[in-house]
Amino acid sequence: MKNRTRYMMFSSGILLLLSAQLHAQELSLIVKDRDNKPLSQANIKVDGKSVGYSNQLGQFIFAKRPSNNPIQLRVSYTGFSTVEKMVNLDTVQRPLSVQLNSTQVLDEIIVTAGRKPESISTVPSSVTILTTKEIEAQSQISTNLSTILGNTVPGLGTSTNKATNSGQTLRGRSVLVLIDGIPQSTPLMNGQRDLRTIDPSVIERVEVIKGATSIYGNGSAGGIINYITRNPSKDAAPIQGITSVRTTFNPVRSAGTMGYRIGQTLYGQKNKWNYTVSGSADYVGLQRDGDGIPLGQTDGLSNTYQYNAFLKAGYRIDSSSNITAVYNFYRSNQHNRYISQTGVYGQTPTIGVKGEDPGKPAGTPYNHNAMLTYTKSNLFASTSLTASAYYNTFRSMNRYVEKASAWYGPGQTQINSEKKGLRVNLNTPFQVLGSNADITYGVDLLNDVTDQNLTDGRVYIPYMNMLNVAPYAQVKIDFLENLIFKGGVRYENATVKIKDFNTIATGPNNEGSIAVKGGDIPYKGATFNAGLRYNKFAIFNPFVSFSQGFAINELGRIVRRATDNDLDSLKTDPIITNNYEIGFSSNYSIFQLSASYYYSTSKMGVELVDIGGYLMPQRLPEDVYGYEIALSANISPQLTIGGTYAYVEGKSKKDDGSKSYLNGSRISPDKATGYIYYTPIKPLTFQLFWVHTGSRDRFLPNDKGVYKNSEGHVKTVDLFNLNGNYQVNKQWSIGMGVENLFNKNYYPVVSQYRALNEEYVKGQGMLASFNINYKF
Repeated sequence: MKNRTRYMMFSSGILLLLSAQLHAQELSLIVKDRDNKPLSQANIKVDGKSVGYSNQLGQFIFAKRPSNNPIQLRVSYTGFSTVEKMVNLDTVQRPLSVQLNSTQVLDEIIVTAGRKPESISTVPSSVTILTTKEIEAQSQISTNLSTILGNTVPGLGTSTNKATNSGQTLRGRSVLVLIDGIPQSTPLMNGQRDLRTIDPSVIERVEVIKGATSIYGNGSAGGIINYITRNPSKDAAPIQGITSVRTTFNPVRSAGTMGYRIGQTLYGQKNKWNYTVSGSADYVGLQRDGDGIPLGQTDGLSNTYQYNAFLKAGYRIDSSSNITAVYNFYRSNQHNRYISQTGVYGQTPTIGVKGEDPGKPAGTPYNHNAMLTYTKSNLFASTSLTASAYYNTFRSMNRYVEKASAWYGPGQTQINSEKKGLRVNLNTPFQVLGSNADITYGVDLLNDVTDQNLTDGRVYIPYMNMLNVAPYAQVKIDFLENLIFKGGVRYENATVKIKDFNTIATGPNNEGSIAVKGGDIPYKGATFNAGLRYNKFAIFNPFVSFSQGFAINELGRIVRRATDNDLDSLKTDPIITNNYEIGFSSNYSIFQLSASYYYSTSKMGVELVDIGGYLMPQRLPEDVYGYEIALSANISPQLTIGGTYAYVEGKSKKDDGSKSYLNGSRISPDKATGYIYYTPIKPLTFQLFWVHTGSRDRFLPNDKGVYKNSEGHVKTVDLFNLNGNYQVNKQWSIGMGVENLFNKNYYPVVSQYRALNEEYVKGQGMLASFNINYKF
């Protein structure tokens, strides 16, 4: 027994000595910018050989201690001056610290494209970033996220001026909307309210990844819009805050148009804790057109109350691990004081007249998001881990109708969705053929339960219970330091379970109802992506890519129109989208230019077409193509000008080989934007925006001059918006905004292509806003 005790003590001593020796030999590096903020993905070279990249904390730990002494250390990062110096390992302080100074506008760091922090210049696809300043500037004009994104993101359809984002496709295909990676979209039955699911005041930035991608799974055929919520700065005090007050009105005819917004945000950090707490209340007054006439109320925003509550709390467990909890609640309901007086498409608009809607308030009664995230760097072999568990429950309330073609009698439908998910994401750096590389891999688990029922209890779409397990892997290799290859695969294994149900009756005494036997609908398939980007020269930074997207879209529309007794007859293939893209970005002198051309195909796409008065999914092969251009120039420190242009077109191929254009619900007319940022004196800034939507006339009316649903002729619209801000001092600022500056009388794109009398509603006339902000 004594010998065993002595042996254990001797072994423990040896282990302690080894541990101390290993710790002494450990060599680590921290890379920061001039503001002492960590820089991830900085390239590290020792004696001319690449050894790896800094992690998300700016750290790099040498797996093998360099044998030479001293060593030649080289640290480089796109947009920063390279640091090269000799380092004596015997005398240097640990950890090594290297500070890089920017040589140009800092290249944005994004997390959505590859599910890890990375520079835009390393991503072989088109990316649009809306920063905090851009969101705040646009919010001076409108706090409607559909409007903000429609006015600023090339390739995304313009705002509908409604509570829904119908027709706001991205590059002609469906888009997956996320909040910190939590899916907001309901692809099983698209309620088209996913863009307006959070208040813009709690958004730090918006990352838009364009083109088909399977990196986040179901519903991203056109791309991803990810709302990244706010974090307090690393040097924040224990308690800081922002108080904002806003009022809006129509200056031409103000009666009933007064609106308001009140918001309060508190944030800070102390010791290992950081937090952000925010609440806001927003009321939209009566909306009037350019003539001062109340707008039609079909899915409108007049007299809408919007509430948002947000909480984010983070705790730093140690130098390499953190835990973060996030919760967001959103509600947007319309309390009508006006009802629609239906007009005639192409002749007279649908307008609002005083009256009460007998149904429940339309909009989004609730949207709850909760997520718990654990991150750890240097897990093993410099591997980093991010694990997130999330929960989302969402309800979309449609407007009340006196008479419907889909069911008997009056009614009001609501879409209900509940999502529970787990995401485990790892990133491991390694070397291949002397080049730095890393692999991002993991698995996504998602349970999505979606249904649609009437408020009186009738079932319109039964519960669709989807369970999806999707492992994935994405490799990045930095050949020759500046030629970046990215490629990966994701395997979708989804099953949608539907219990026995009866279709909704279309006449009295349950007339037209069909009993349907439930079952399982399996969806399986692998999707791939590969791309190259060369980022050595700022003047020409080209990329080329191929990516695939996976979607189970509009299954609910198929289920609710079942005509057979067996669910087997309703089984449908998933939408696999192939996206090809080539493009570049360029920085030269005062100019910044980016351009891309894309072409996407799907053997079985989904287009909602008018069949006997119903919008039904049509499954045909599709081709969608287009291009985007963005150009800006920093004329002086006081003046910046720029603009964008986006064109998209698409066709489907019928069984007989003939092709037809996709309708307006999928394809938007060409869109151009222009802007001028002017700062006459330091505390005062002005921004003028121009938004242009072109014409699209691809379809013919019938013999009676009537267009099919979503095939109407779209005419050109030009709108101007203006905002200004004056920074009184460090605490106080005042701002103003004017939407539709010249009070133009117009019909939004959706009102034109829908070709329906009740939806032929004009756009909002001039709307002025006045904003006061106080920071402490």
